Amino acid sequence: MLIYVPRPRSILSLALLPAILLPLALSGCSHTSTPSQAEVRAIEAQKQEEAAQAKQQMNMIPPPSKARYMAVKSLNLWQNPYLTVQGGMVTLHVMLADANTSTLGEGGLLRPMGARRRDLNVRIGDLPAALNAIPESSWPYGRVVAVEEAHEVPVSARPQVRRNMETVVKTLNDLGIVIYDWSESGKS
Repeated sequence: MLIYVPRPRSILSLALLPAILLPLALSGCSHTSTPSQAEVRAIEAQKQEEAAQAKQQMNMIPPPSKARYMAVKSLNLWQNPYLTVQGGMVTLHVMLADANTSTLGEGGLLRPMGARRRDLNVRIGDLPAALNAIPESSWPYGRVVAVEEAHEVPVSARPQVRRNMETVVKTLNDLGIVIYDWSESGKS
């Protein structure tokens, strides 16, 4: 015959105490420390070094040929990289040469023979690296980039697009890239 002997609640409470306290102990403190002045200076120095390297790489692209790029009347005919600035990112449009050298089915009115446009969504902070990754053959006008704001932006997103446009302009200036501003109606 089995005899049931109830356990005192205090023993059960003591057994459950580690299970209750464990999540609290693992979560820890949510306070983050602020970086010291030395750490801030080191981060700033690293950013400046990266910017100098990006500019040095970009200087391998020849200076822009104003006579060539000013003659372009439509963004669809633009052969250099161009940017569409949006609220959360930048779209980088690049004309890349096809690996297939056959001209069969190629060369319509909107693009040169053997080339295809690639559209890449890029974070604004990654823009220097993305521009430096573009091959020199994709810069036929030299070191110039057309820039436009995204079309049909909601009213609530317009301030963010303007801030991003300012950041993109500063980034391009820091890289020594000439900016060719396009308005909604075409060339400015």
